[in-house]
Amino acid sequence: MPQTHKSGKDVEMPQDDTAKLRIGDIATALALLTRLPVAAQFERGAKAAWAYPLVGVATGLIAAVPTAALLALSVSPMIAALIWVATHVIVTGAMHEDGLADSADGLWGGWDKDRRLEIMKDSHIGSYGVIALCLSLAARWVAVGIILQGAGWLWPLIAVDVMSRAAMPAVMAALPHARDTGLSYAQGRSTKLTAGIAVLVAILVSILLIGVFAAPLILIAALATMSVAAIAKSKIGGQTGDILGATQQLVEIALLITLTL
Repeated sequence: MPQTHKSGKDVEMPQDDTAKLRIGDIATALALLTRLPVAAQFERGAKAAWAYPLVGVATGLIAAVPTAALLALSVSPMIAALIWVATHVIVTGAMHEDGLADSADGLWGGWDKDRRLEIMKDSHIGSYGVIALCLSLAARWVAVGIILQGAGWLWPLIAVDVMSRAAMPAVMAALPHARDTGLSYAQGRSTKLTAGIAVLVAILVSILLIGVFAAPLILIAALATMSVAAIAKSKIGGQTGDILGATQQLVEIALLITLTL
């Protein structure tokens, strides 16, 4: 029967779809991770996570349009960088930023697992969440502004979008659900095969975009992902949708900073 996704999109929920890969998974990933008006079915849930890196190609190309236009008009790279970041926030509905804020509040605001999960589920934002959001936005804005001052900025930035989204299915597969409710639980848990395909897609696309320069970014992405996973396991014993959003944000920041070196 039809069900409504949190974005307001009505979807059909067919049963017993066990295929490892489907081309329609790309549309499902876009519908899950963005606010783009994509018609998709969500019954595959976590099975579509292999396509998360391809969402990064879409978000990067969309953000590149206004960014490139501003640079062509000799607008300051810092202003263009602000538009790059803002476009991502608009296209994704700030869902990753929301996850980062909730994770910061919960992981550092609670004294035990239950309390941390309770705080993360609360729609209100606390001091840790506000600070995390401010630092995240500032770090991405400054880093992208520096990167835009050089030539050939587009493909490295898209590679960052791709790799940071491959980190989410990796954490999904590595950690159990920390709670038995929420969007992450409803979508299911990615298998190691699905996560492996997502990582492989991200590596291949990144190499295609920036060649051997992808190697250090792949290493940094892996280290950042493992760090977030270790903190989540220690604090709440697993992952939630908020943890996945925080993972994307922190991996993205780590990669952007690496590109400025």
